[in-house]
Amino acid sequence: MNIRENWRIALLVVFVVGATVTLFAPFAAPDTGANTTTVSDDPTNLQYGLELAGGTRVRAPLIGTTAEDLEIPRNDRASIRADVVSGMNVDSSDVNVRLNTENGDAIEVLTENVSEQRFATALTEAGLNATTENIRDGVTRTTLDQTAEVINAKINRGGLSGGQATVQTSATGQNYVVVDVPNVPLSEVLDIIGDRGIVRVVAEYPVQTDNGTEYRNETVLTSRQLERANIGVAQMTEQGPNVDATLTEEDAQEYQRALVEAGFTSSEGVSNCRVDSNPEDPGYCLHTVLDNETVYSAGMSPGLASLLDTGEFLDAPTFVMETRSLEEAQELQINLRAGALPAQLDIDEGTTLFLQQSLGDRFKSQALLTGIVAWLAVSGMVFLRYKNPRVAIPMLLTAMAEVYLLLGFAAAIGLPLNLSYIAGFIAVIGTGVDDLLIIADEILQEGTVATGRVFQNRFRKAFWVIGAAAVTTIIAMSPLAVLSLGDLTGFAIVTIVGVLIGVLITRPAYGDVLRNLVLDEQQRAQRE
Repeated sequence: MNIRENWRIALLVVFVVGATVTLFAPFAAPDTGANTTTVSDDPTNLQYGLELAGGTRVRAPLIGTTAEDLEIPRNDRASIRADVVSGMNVDSSDVNVRLNTENGDAIEVLTENVSEQRFATALTEAGLNATTENIRDGVTRTTLDQTAEVINAKINRGGLSGGQATVQTSATGQNYVVVDVPNVPLSEVLDIIGDRGIVRVVAEYPVQTDNGTEYRNETVLTSRQLERANIGVAQMTEQGPNVDATLTEEDAQEYQRALVEAGFTSSEGVSNCRVDSNPEDPGYCLHTVLDNETVYSAGMSPGLASLLDTGEFLDAPTFVMETRSLEEAQELQINLRAGALPAQLDIDEGTTLFLQQSLGDRFKSQALLTGIVAWLAVSGMVFLRYKNPRVAIPMLLTAMAEVYLLLGFAAAIGLPLNLSYIAGFIAVIGTGVDDLLIIADEILQEGTVATGRVFQNRFRKAFWVIGAAAVTTIIAMSPLAVLSLGDLTGFAIVTIVGVLIGVLITRPAYGDVLRNLVLDEQQRAQRE
């Protein structure tokens, strides 16, 4: 075969080889994380979604209340935020100021049971013109998208293969975060995404006042500071389970200053935490707090106290957060590396679903059977129409190659296949063969193809038709692909990618195959 004349066939072969590598090569398997809890017996590198593998789906709104259509002075954002925090008596991490949202400037309070009247009063006291009419339940689209992004990071960090979080909007306009995690029980998913994952280090120490000794709690490392740190791997050491963190230079200086001023490096403060034995007089304790729950408490070690006191800590600002179990250490690692959720999922107001793996396997086999039946039906119609294996067999093999390339694409990007994607594959079979029929009819039903130039003219005319059809399909499917419409999004993505593969790779290659066949047949007829 002349490669120069048949480069489209060669290109198709290259892509088929590439798809084979991504589908079956062990080194091409997607990274599922260090803590993967399930092992697949599938010989391919394909990832399966909830409907084909079983697993957990969580669909829930986010907890929060939003005031919209505000006019927030750009230079006063920080002071307005501080005033709202004070007026609502909430933590600073629970208030966001969002500029230029879909409904103007907005302020969110990300806690439960927010009083609209109190919220409006706090906004008015902060200098904003607001009433209860500006306030609604829910959060902004920015917070929704950020929450889905952080959940995806937590899923990946937790080694939950094939899981993903998306934002969906119901017919009534209610926004939800939908989390699908194949092959994982509900309890394990909620352990990772059920809480915001806000980690803090709180120093508890005595202060002498006119009324005697009082204890003060001061956050010496906030969640944002820890998220900026370089987080190590959860591990079990001789001292127990722990996670180490290396702070940035600025955060390390603040951490050192706070602990030295609080007296943790003094002789009285070193190794003097007795919270377990004497909660009323705990001494000098450092508490690791996860979502307002203390997961570990310990005193200042002599070694760290010496480094802080002399300033050598700033040369290597690494400290260790100990926990009670390795599972807690791993949870800390995930939350610190992925970051805290901007808002918490309201699980009680949402829905949860767990699908047994056996049912997912049944869907998988039925989907495969449906695809085979669709291909056989198309094959029968093609043979009835042309009654010529030299035309029909290359056409069917080209259609199979198109689906094969699409599977390779799915494996390459780790696309978790669901029933909607399978519907897209079946649609690609139909549209692909339809376009190949257009090519074959245009070339074979206008008389003898005497030369390559005649073939090219006819092929170009057919290609204009299928090219226009491809553009129409892509335009029609694009809104479904970009909007949060659930299963329709997956169907649209597979259909668009399949159309592009067909127009750019498989249909031009079929044109070269058909040219060789008809010209060879013409030459044999002339010799006879």
